[in-house]
Amino acid sequence: MIACGSRAQAETPAAPKPAQIDRNGVIILIRSTLLALDQANKTGNYTVLRDIGAPGFQTNTAARLGEIFAKLRSDNLDLSGVAVIDPQLNLLPQIEANGLMGMAGFFPSVPTQVNFDLSFAPVNGQWRLFGISVGVGSSAPAAPEPSSSPIAQRPTPPNHAKQAASAKPAPAIKLTSPENKPTGNQQPK
Repeated sequence: MIACGSRAQAETPAAPKPAQIDRNGVIILIRSTLLALDQANKTGNYTVLRDIGAPGFQTNTAARLGEIFAKLRSDNLDLSGVAVIDPQLNLLPQIEANGLMGMAGFFPSVPTQVNFDLSFAPVNGQWRLFGISVGVGSSAPAAPEPSSSPIAQRPTPPNHAKQAASAKPAPAIKLTSPENKPTGNQQPK
């Protein structure tokens, strides 16, 4: 086989580009996804969460989603506050080279905040859930742990338990697989 052309370099993957979606569209996607997860956790029925997803997300059975979110469910995490609190994004919606739209951020609630990382696939002119990661963290800034340097430190009084400043870690769940990438270059508006 003979290759024609003047390309001497291998193609590099395209850098993510900003998604063409307005603020209201972003908030609707985030809230509807997290409220669907909240209702699934409260009822133990993950069918609707599965059904609102893209075909690549639907490869997970409702039972499998129940297993994945078992820890959040057993912790009785109440996500209903996302209906009234505005999300803060630390990753603005962007289109990745694989055609997925990704975004990440948190809901600044007290005493813990809800962190999320979501990806959506274009399906018939709509953005549908493709991947989700939800966790809980402290909403207050935490001081770094002291180093074990030779600097003199005050001794801890006996029988004085050290109290952690951060909330318990929550599992990060990413429900994507490379073989379930969306096809075509058409993106929803």
